[in-house]
Amino acid sequence: MNEPRVDQDARAALALERGRLLFAGECRFVWAATSLDVLPPAGLPEVAFAGRSNVGKSSLVNALTGQNKLARTSRTPGRTQQINFFEMDGRLLLVDLPGYGYAVAAKDRIAAWTTLVEDYLKGRPTLRRLCLLIDARHGLKDADRRIMTLLDRAAVSYIIVATKCDAPKPAALEACLAAIAAEAANHPAAHPLILATSAVTGAGIDRLRAELATVSIAA
Repeated sequence: MNEPRVDQDARAALALERGRLLFAGECRFVWAATSLDVLPPAGLPEVAFAGRSNVGKSSLVNALTGQNKLARTSRTPGRTQQINFFEMDGRLLLVDLPGYGYAVAAKDRIAAWTTLVEDYLKGRPTLRRLCLLIDARHGLKDADRRIMTLLDRAAVSYIIVATKCDAPKPAALEACLAAIAAEAANHPAAHPLILATSAVTGAGIDRLRAELATVSIAA
């Protein structure tokens, strides 16, 4: 039997409020790692953000936490070259991963941090959810597909978050999201939920907060 609409609305409102309360709490930078042997001790559940260079990972982290300068942003692809950990109100770690794909850096450095990201995704026991960020202006690229296959093999659950959704026109955005959903349906580790967000307008940020609150302790 279908759940009454009033109950659905109440559950949705409660989820949004939990997300708001979590991200209204203190968020602070706590750790940076350039190799697996210097990762912080496993403890709090972790939500990681991965995506191509310049997809807007740091901007999204800042929008979620309401702190414009928490995660370092840049117009230069590849500026984040280490794994950065941010503690969210003592309940959750947000993990800003280096971007994969094109970056303005030496090839050996790009290879090193790409390997670091892949090793983290495959072997971190406290990683509860991955947000795979896809630029809504461009859709899925081969580098994204490679990461999706890696996540399937490692059985790492992930949701796809479309970023920069304020940029395309509505019809183009709808077509992009539909194409992403069609491909994601073939990946067993992909969560069926695909969120459209904008760090500029704030669109979708409340829904993403609500989703991430479900993996925090004592949510």
